[in-house]
Amino acid sequence: MSRIGNNPIAIPEGVSVEVNDNIITVKGKLGELTQEYSNVSVVVNEGQVVVTRPTDSKENKAKHGLYRSLINNMIEGVSKGWTKELELVGVGYRASNQGQKLDLAIGFSHNIVLDIAPEVKIETVSDKGKNPIVKLTSHDKQLVGQVAAKIRSFRKPEPYKGKGIKFVGEILRRKAGKSA
Repeated sequence: MSRIGNNPIAIPEGVSVEVNDNIITVKGKLGELTQEYSNVSVVVNEGQVVVTRPTDSKENKAKHGLYRSLINNMIEGVSKGWTKELELVGVGYRASNQGQKLDLAIGFSHNIVLDIAPEVKIETVSDKGKNPIVKLTSHDKQLVGQVAAKIRSFRKPEPYKGKGIKFVGEILRRKAGKSA
């Protein structure tokens, strides 16, 4: 953990970082994020952020790497953004969206309609002959991951046929079925 924490974070152009009373605020072209921190000190100087820990105790070492990663994710999020793609694998599985409402037809008797947080942009791609894809984009990495995990939880991929909702590029462990 401490090796990650020791690396300074470069601040790209168009991103401002402010530190006030154990709260760090990052503003960029895609939005604004804030994060509380404890057991470490954060210093912004000459286009980079440096996170240091007061002692080498186990808790301080862990928080050192944690907060350095969280701040790095915030800076990357407000400058570039984060994207997750989900693929619906199965016969008759469909996805569509109207604004911030995602409509999933994934083999249940009724469609699942999910309201997505306004910070997350949602896009559905349905090409003929290919599995439907749901693209989630936001400046907040934690929120994108949470929404993607919620969507995936409705129908996790099963190991025999591979049907379900999976991340694009995810490799599933497949099992052999019954031997006749």
